[in-house]
Amino acid sequence: MNAEKLAKLQSQVRIGGKGTPRRKVKKVYKTATNDDKKLQSTLKKLNVQPIQNIEEVNMFKEDGNVIHFTAPKVQASVQANTFAIYGQGEEKELTELVPGILSQLGPDSLASLRKLAESYQQLNLASQNVQTEASNDDDIPELVENFEVTSEKKEEEEGTTDDVPALEEAPVSEVNKVD
Repeated sequence: MNAEKLAKLQSQVRIGGKGTPRRKVKKVYKTATNDDKKLQSTLKKLNVQPIQNIEEVNMFKEDGNVIHFTAPKVQASVQANTFAIYGQGEEKELTELVPGILSQLGPDSLASLRKLAESYQQLNLASQNVQTEASNDDDIPELVENFEVTSEKKEEEEGTTDDVPALEEAPVSEVNKVD
């Protein structure tokens, strides 16, 4: 490539002066504070008011999970039918929140809760069956009889003893002899 062409391309790429990175376009990074400020200004236009003494907020999703906020900051505008919830949200399963959440469930959620309960019961029964089968295979069987007594009886019936028979001596061939 030609040196003049290369120098021309390099001069077009650099945005700032000497020592700056070579970029064609200056990138402006948006921060979350900009989004927060826009949201706050929009909420002020809707005339939202803070609501006190809210301990938790639960948002039910279609897949059966719940978005759970503990001690959120809530602002509302009833005229605009707008609610703003601030806080740390956690996605949890419906079964994790069951004891305290029953009063908040509607008829649709109660039906899904029944289905979940039935499926968990079936899963528990299946897992218990698998565990009992696995535990039966892994256990060491208990001894019914004393094995020493049984082996002594067999020896008496066969007429064998614990004596080891003597080995017969084989003749040594002439090849193995050393002079």
